[in-house]
Amino acid sequence: MNAKPYHVLFLCTANSARSILAEAVLNGLGDGRFIAHSAGSMPRGRVHPMALTVLAANGYAVAGLRSKSWDEFGGADAPVMMDFVFTVCDNAANELCPIWPGQPISAHWGMADPAADADEAQCRKAFETALLQISRRIRLFADLPHTQLERTALAAAVRAIAANGAN
Repeated sequence: MNAKPYHVLFLCTANSARSILAEAVLNGLGDGRFIAHSAGSMPRGRVHPMALTVLAANGYAVAGLRSKSWDEFGGADAPVMMDFVFTVCDNAANELCPIWPGQPISAHWGMADPAADADEAQCRKAFETALLQISRRIRLFADLPHTQLERTALAAAVRAIAANGAN
């Protein structure tokens, strides 16, 4: 087992829904092997209330979740701690990202925006679907033999998760 936990950053433009779900799920399922963070290029400044509702209803901790800028994790003065960076929305994947300290392995795990539905029932269903999808991907990611794979093989494996964990 890795002597230190892996740090994982999930990115989405607003950092209010998908990346928040991913942060909570990995912190909940990671067995201390991972420390998850989330951020956005243009953070909304608040977490979508349905994200918190659906996470709590599924037993995930929501205390401390907040919408924040990726500036907290990028740049010359940021601590070198990121091992993996995943974009979970198409906008973030296409944006010019900061240079991440530590040269983390990155992948795009794009998924539909659950916050797009205005009707509360549809919105809840969209968030539950997003939670299920991100949970599948995170389980696949957490099950990888991180310490046994060389960097190129590990990078290929995390990039393949988007296709393999979509259903």
